[in-house]
Amino acid sequence: MEEKNKGGKELFRAVKFTLFSISAGVVEIGSFTLMNEAFRWNYWVCYLVALVLSVLWNFTLNRKFTFKSANNVPVAMLKVAAYYAVFAPLSTLLVHYLTGIGWNEYLVAAINMVINFVTEFLYQRFFVFGKSVDSAERKSKETNDPL
Repeated sequence: MEEKNKGGKELFRAVKFTLFSISAGVVEIGSFTLMNEAFRWNYWVCYLVALVLSVLWNFTLNRKFTFKSANNVPVAMLKVAAYYAVFAPLSTLLVHYLTGIGWNEYLVAAINMVINFVTEFLYQRFFVFGKSVDSAERKSKETNDPL
């Protein structure tokens, strides 16, 4: 029975991550569109700024509500920064290449968002928060426990 509950809990966690990632995607596309269309900045500048804004949004929501981690926030954020130290340059090169050969900027952004979604969920679930998943929930129960 406990295994079934664990599977349901992980499925619900994946759904929450998906919903928060969609909201981060809205933040990313919205800020990208503003910078790209209104300010006419270079594509990679728009992309990187929009990516940073969406990462901050997504990390904050997922740490608190999806993974419920009481883990050290600066350490967790450094782990996420390490992910993006690899992902951002690689995706920026991909963006530069694909838009350079004529691919639509929004299609390229969408492809990057899907790659980011899948890899970031796995990275956060198993590396960033790993053993600290639901630790805020456990900590809350311990402090409210009258025993």
